[in-house]
Amino acid sequence: MEFRIHQFLDRWLQEAPDRPFIYLPDRTLSYADLGRLVDALEAELRALQVRSGDRVLVVAENCPEHAALLLACSRVGAWACGVNARMAPGEVRGFADKADARVVYFTDRVSKAAAAHAERYGTRPSCVPGLAHTAVRADARAEPEPDGNPVAAIIFTSGTTGTPKGVLMSQRGVAHFARVSAQSRRLGPADKVYAFVPMTHIFGLGTVLLASLSAGAALEMRSQFEPADLLDALAHHGITQLQGPPTLFARLLQYCEQHGIRQPAAPHLRYLYTGAGPLDLALKTKVEALFGQTLHHGYAMSEYAGSLHLTRIDEARSDTSAGYCIDGAELQIVDPHSGRPLATGERGEIWVRGTGLMPGYFRDPEATAAALREGGWYATGDLGELHADGALFVVGRLKEMIIRSGFNVYPSEVEHALGSFPGIQRAAVVGQKEADGNEAVVAFVVQDARHPPDLDALQAHLREHLAPYKRPARIIAIDELPVNANGKVMKRELQARLEAGQAQA
Repeated sequence: MEFRIHQFLDRWLQEAPDRPFIYLPDRTLSYADLGRLVDALEAELRALQVRSGDRVLVVAENCPEHAALLLACSRVGAWACGVNARMAPGEVRGFADKADARVVYFTDRVSKAAAAHAERYGTRPSCVPGLAHTAVRADARAEPEPDGNPVAAIIFTSGTTGTPKGVLMSQRGVAHFARVSAQSRRLGPADKVYAFVPMTHIFGLGTVLLASLSAGAALEMRSQFEPADLLDALAHHGITQLQGPPTLFARLLQYCEQHGIRQPAAPHLRYLYTGAGPLDLALKTKVEALFGQTLHHGYAMSEYAGSLHLTRIDEARSDTSAGYCIDGAELQIVDPHSGRPLATGERGEIWVRGTGLMPGYFRDPEATAAALREGGWYATGDLGELHADGALFVVGRLKEMIIRSGFNVYPSEVEHALGSFPGIQRAAVVGQKEADGNEAVVAFVVQDARHPPDLDALQAHLREHLAPYKRPARIIAIDELPVNANGKVMKRELQARLEAGQAQA
């Protein structure tokens, strides 16, 4: 029988039931404690007549009850659909409709946002304190399992550049990635991971929760990110591994600069990782200087149940490579128009396949057909190149590439040039259509309020590092970049501001 993710817990219930697994500010849960929550929720789901192939929407922020519900759904055969509780009411309702959810749960104790959503739905208390759920929808239609590849969950894509789609996460794919992720960072029972990344996203679900569960590592779990809490946990709670999107590290750097912290106390920290977004070299350099160790990086996506490329734990790179292909994955660079494989060092679209590849998008055969290619390849829409040593460099999105004077401009190159200049904390670059059909390069930057950049020196810096057609026509200062619940920059929102005339240089 196909391995299912709840069996990760089953192992530790047999081998080490009393070992602490989840640490919270006010309590600690062992594997046995988590197992009791899973047992109760499994019984509740069955009493609610939730069937194999039903969708259970979970409007959540991180908490043990959310983790238990994910595993209980796996036991029942239902497909957990995580939605970040900080989504707007209309977004949550849209996801519930899109998932055709049989029942909707809310983590109403840990999250004020989830509690507010629950109140709108008219929920009832779960048998597990900290959760509430709606009545069962009798007309929700159960889905048959894809042949030989049962589904563990549905992850909704972030929608940074288009309408979100429901990615089917297979049990086989997400379990395989959990093991590979744990192996890549030598995760084991002696480790404690700071777990704030939302479990409604593949990063939090696969890299943090399930990888730790597979390896027997503990979690210092938080429902949201607070720099002061993280620094306290690093200093006093034995944190050995810290992972998060680049926005986490940007916020942490800003906090340390504001409070004069040059080297945080982190006596047990041995592994730093950032993913779920492009890595800026200036950010990487600053983080490595702050902690005195390598900031690792990778290339991941929901459609592949996690990472396909990771940097090696013993290798310190001075660039922003996403590392090397992991076990079970394949990747190639192709011409985006013909699908022809390109030579080493050439830039093109990234295509992937392997153990973690999704069975498809939930009830969206058109989107599935548009993304999947002959031979089992998935066309990612990302642009990248492979170097001779096998290292992958991701340079941007195909849809975000700017055409200026007949030349291709990759926003990441411009963002890196801006981000390396003193006084600029973060940058996002977009294209703006012009009357002649050309595109202008427009940069949005977050400045250091205490030490803003010298604009004349900045222009000289850009002339030194960028060809004329790559230089921004406008540089717009902004208080903060718009990001979604998973920390990704929402470039569509920046472009909408330009189109509405709301952005000023």
